[in-house]
Amino acid sequence: MNQPSSAKTVRSVITASSLGTMIEWYDFYIFGMLAKTISTQFFPEGNPTAALLSTLAIFAAGFIVRPFGALVFGRLGDLIGRKYTFLLTLVLMGGSTFLIGCVPSYASIGIAAPILVLLLRLLQGLALGGEYGGAATYVAEHAPIGKRGYYTSWIQTTATLGLFVALGVILLVKSNMSDAAFNAQWGGWRYPFWISILLVGVSIYIRMKMAESPMFTKLKAEGKTSTNPLKESFRNKANFKMVLLALFGAVMGQGVVWYTGQFYAQSFLETKCFLEFEQSRTIMLWAIAFATPFFLFFGWLSDKIGRKWIMMAGMALAIFTYRPIFSTFLNDTNPQNWEDKNIESFNFYDPRYTPKEKVINDSVRTVTSNTLFANGATAVSTMTYKKENSIEKMESVTFSNKHLPPNLYWKFIGLIFLLILYVTMVYGPIAAFLVEMFPTKIRYTSMSLPYHIGNGVFGGLVPFIGLLLTTTFPADPLVGLWYPIGVAALCLIIGVLYLTNKIDRNIKD
Repeated sequence: MNQPSSAKTVRSVITASSLGTMIEWYDFYIFGMLAKTISTQFFPEGNPTAALLSTLAIFAAGFIVRPFGALVFGRLGDLIGRKYTFLLTLVLMGGSTFLIGCVPSYASIGIAAPILVLLLRLLQGLALGGEYGGAATYVAEHAPIGKRGYYTSWIQTTATLGLFVALGVILLVKSNMSDAAFNAQWGGWRYPFWISILLVGVSIYIRMKMAESPMFTKLKAEGKTSTNPLKESFRNKANFKMVLLALFGAVMGQGVVWYTGQFYAQSFLETKCFLEFEQSRTIMLWAIAFATPFFLFFGWLSDKIGRKWIMMAGMALAIFTYRPIFSTFLNDTNPQNWEDKNIESFNFYDPRYTPKEKVINDSVRTVTSNTLFANGATAVSTMTYKKENSIEKMESVTFSNKHLPPNLYWKFIGLIFLLILYVTMVYGPIAAFLVEMFPTKIRYTSMSLPYHIGNGVFGGLVPFIGLLLTTTFPADPLVGLWYPIGVAALCLIIGVLYLTNKIDRNIKD
């Protein structure tokens, strides 16, 4: 039976666990936030799309190995305890992140650069695979009956807060230097990786003061801990059935909703809508700030009405609104919709800026300049002129580094907020949901594996598969959404049919 801890103890447990887990997410996500810059540093020049795909593949590799980390560290957590296991994962994550910031570029050491980054990224994935299950289990085993969904939802906020801190640190660093200095071989893009070691040091100090979970301590004192957590988790037919149900009925859909709402959305704003770096990230920052409290709200609500239908509602909303929302992003950043005039009659440059001309060959030249639109938006325009029979005509115009006017800027914040609200619905209750499915002696192992397959494999592949689909089928800029929509739809069907609507109760010994 769960022996509730004092309110003061629970608060300190939540603080220590959440801080460490947030730092691990920060470490894990700065790689994805800087994928475009990293692709130019660790891969050869000449094919930026291939370099970005390779970088996203390395990013995805960190997710794919998370289930293996769940098995390795989940087993340790069920054998030696929660505290020391996720202390170890924190050290491993922090060290790997710091070292990624120390790897020389491809120009310096050639193919060794991406290989070293891949190896360090795999270590990051292994570490994160052991962190989440330990933190969620640790908090749940301290929580009183009737508040488990609310207390574990604090752990659920850490992934988004880690993303928030990563975005904030990157923006802070970049705002204090030029683009050239930030993107240089040993430039500012490395600072967020190096800062990690300081954050990890603080968290290690705090976690060293933590006591072991009371439920695990009681189990250990009674000699009832598992001697083989892997065997008991996955060879026991009834328990393995629960592992599969957790994966395909809840976590798989939750994973794709999480990564679509936060990672794919940011990538889409930059690579399809061509928003400028700072504005795309501040849109994400504001939306995250507004939406994060809803992790706690839906965790609390799940203690009152149950976990299932909150998670299912989040998936359903995502399935039916993803394409309309992302279509709005495209339409509202299309310069042809910013003017009533035909595109040929635009005022292509702001008189404050001098256009830059580039001669491609004898018959083709480009002119790049700043464009000021009637609605207050700005963009960098590149016009291509082609000469035929001594007559020069404008052949095409493309826009990049778009800066939205205030009305569209706040509209985009509202839409991203909705995407992250879906994340809070599927993610807020899930820690308590998973903890309650498995007994104490194999809980760390049993809950970690489906969580990290659902998030690490199905969710973590969203940016890579999305880019791969849009590269393969360029005619449809929204084609990348079919992957998360399809996975979420399958999960919704299985979850509705087979999951029970758990309301907070005493978790299993």
